[in-house]
Amino acid sequence: MGKSIATVLLLLATAIGMSACGQRKDLALKPGMKAPPAPYGRSAALNPAEALAPPTVAIPERSTELRTRSEEREDDPFDLPPPE
Repeated sequence: MGKSIATVLLLLATAIGMSACGQRKDLALKPGMKAPPAPYGRSAALNPAEALAPPTVAIPERSTELRTRSEEREDDPFDLPPPE
């Protein structure tokens, strides 16, 4: 009985300790560290906000073309049966 209480207290203490591990500050370089070099084709290095923003290519626009009727699928040469 005493061993199970100790286990529960240990798990509770671990859970409380793990919940306090979150970082709540902005990202910053440690003293003595250099920022990463500028990307190819860019003259100046990125600031942290620019580095964390996804590029336009990473967020493609949604195609709003809707199908109005059923259409036959084209033959797909890569649609092969599973190997035996």
